[in-house]
Amino acid sequence: MKRALISDIHANSEALDKVLDDIRQQGVSEIYCLGDIIGYGPNPCECLDQVIEQCTVTILGNHDQAALFDPDGFNPVALQAVYWTRDQLERRDINARLSDARWDFLGELPRSYSDDQFLYVHGSPREPTNEYVFPEDVYNQRKMDALFDRIERYCFQGHTHIPGVFTAGGEFITPDECDFEYRLTGDKAMFNVGSVGQPRDGDPRACYVIVHLDDEPRVEFRRVEYVMETTIQKIYKIPSLDNMLGDRLRSGR
Repeated sequence: MKRALISDIHANSEALDKVLDDIRQQGVSEIYCLGDIIGYGPNPCECLDQVIEQCTVTILGNHDQAALFDPDGFNPVALQAVYWTRDQLERRDINARLSDARWDFLGELPRSYSDDQFLYVHGSPREPTNEYVFPEDVYNQRKMDALFDRIERYCFQGHTHIPGVFTAGGEFITPDECDFEYRLTGDKAMFNVGSVGQPRDGDPRACYVIVHLDDEPRVEFRRVEYVMETTIQKIYKIPSLDNMLGDRLRSGR
């Protein structure tokens, strides 16, 4: 059995479409989304529709939450994007029933999901929606101990847009350093699955993970090319979305 994990799509339909194409070619049984379907990007409705249709499990992300409630802790660029995104979701002139279905879907999203020895969150096992776990946090022993104390075996998360593996031994292993595969040996680990729509690890390609649940359980990191200039030009044409949200796609930062 193979399970695909996607996260931080951020309304980038070009990246999402290519990732879904790649997932279909890998013989994946089911797709879990770890949140932030919307925010920053130009196609929130289209991405929501895809996730609703394609994903077995979806977790609430902080940008998804911001569309539902008063945004907290967002910088001015992100906040402006939240309000624009909310306006798009509130449009009922095209299909009122579809608009209601999107809001209902967002409003019912769980903050975490557990499946046997696997925990799925957007942020962290301690604060599922909003807490960031960065690579440099491996030097904060107190924080890492608190996080690992909250997981039974494996935790999968997004939020930072930086893929990699946090080990209970205090390491952060990038996908490159493990040749894009990390075997599940039974030792506790946290996995950041990266970002579909807005990578920030210096690689502009869309990123997602496949968990292989066979005789040799392992986590596979995958990168997918997409035509980012299409997304960038869409962002440029929307006054409420700052141009830097498009510019950063080119560098993956």
